[in-house]
Amino acid sequence: MKELVQYLVSCLVDHPDAVEVVEVQDFDAITYRVKVHAEDMGRVIGRQGRIAKAIRNVVSAAAYRQKKRVFVDIQS
Repeated sequence: MKELVQYLVSCLVDHPDAVEVVEVQDFDAITYRVKVHAEDMGRVIGRQGRIAKAIRNVVSAAAYRQKKRVFVDIQS
């Protein structure tokens, strides 16, 4: 799942080497904290958050098949 988030975000940005994904596990959920270069923040979020929402939907669909709860948090 972490590789999926890494792949999706690094395909969108101009600085793919600056993308960092950290996995944090709670009791019943997994949170992926995505850090990107400051210049790429707008590309990852998109207009009105559409791209960020699409990334979250794809990851949630993949997690649903594995019966897990997943959250994606985008940070600069």
